[in-house]
Amino acid sequence: MSAVIRPSLFSPYRWLSPSLFDFWAGQLNPLWTLREPLARLVRREPAGEGATTLILRCNRHWKGMRAGQHITLGVELGGRILRRSYSPTMIGRRELAITVKGVEGGQVSQHLLHHARPGDLFRLDAAFGDFHMPAAAPVLLLAAGSGITPMRSLLREACQRPLAAPVDLFYWERTAASQQFRDELLALAAATPNLRVHLLTTREGEAPAARIDRHTLMVPGDDTPLAQRHVLACGPDGFVAAARARLAHQVAGFQAEAFTPPAPITGADSEGEVALTLARSGRQLKVPRNRSLLESLEAQGIKPKHGCRMGICNTCTCEGVSGGTRHLRTGETQSGPAAPVRICVSAPTTDLTLDL
Repeated sequence: MSAVIRPSLFSPYRWLSPSLFDFWAGQLNPLWTLREPLARLVRREPAGEGATTLILRCNRHWKGMRAGQHITLGVELGGRILRRSYSPTMIGRRELAITVKGVEGGQVSQHLLHHARPGDLFRLDAAFGDFHMPAAAPVLLLAAGSGITPMRSLLREACQRPLAAPVDLFYWERTAASQQFRDELLALAAATPNLRVHLLTTREGEAPAARIDRHTLMVPGDDTPLAQRHVLACGPDGFVAAARARLAHQVAGFQAEAFTPPAPITGADSEGEVALTLARSGRQLKVPRNRSLLESLEAQGIKPKHGCRMGICNTCTCEGVSGGTRHLRTGETQSGPAAPVRICVSAPTTDLTLDL
């Protein structure tokens, strides 16, 4: 018979509910909670044009992160908690920096960009994601727009020790004024042998930089074959798709994360609708084959649990009971019972039943 472990007589878990403890403890220190991870905005720092960096101090319940991972930030607006995913950089034992770029019409990004003030509190979920730099291998980092944020985190960590192989960062922005961490990245490259930073602008100068699908990605004086490079790409969905199409089958390794939802797919095999059955409620719907299941469900007033909308956090993952799906970014298909389906990046290929 297993023993029953009871809280100590002196433990707050025995005598107080979490909500009651959090209320009274919060009168002394807003970060004091019984169980809930929280972060407090300490200060704001300028980033590139149209962006700002928020420095957050976390309480002891947040378990930390690895470089390149994401967190989901819970922001209270109008009495509701809205959650958005960001790729932060650890800058202290319990301090992290997130850089927010304004999204037109985006409730959370506009609030954080223009209205968040030191002292504001945010909820934190556990860090997630597998983006990582291989050790002792030639690496090619490709970033566009806000895709630079995980690269900054990875480079700051990697450069704490000598780099054993060449690392090249190619970073695209429309203008130099929009580039985030420009001075920091250049200083890091100047102080770190084997690191080179290439800052590219596509809408200014006499010769705007070629985009990812046409850029040579060659570095003068470096004869490392592309086939030996491990590539990490992060940026808007179109940028990541172009990088994947060009490089995925030509390099030693390819990792990619897109920070925008996947675009609808095209082609004869994506036309028309299929029947979608939600097993728990028995509800039957007609949904298009070219859009993510999450978007299709939301269009019909159904709000399934989800997080990043990028296929990274797995919050939206459910079990496929029958039928097939296609990954909107990689094109990979899967079918069969008990197949895990990330509905934010999956579209149906056949009539489909989900455990929702």
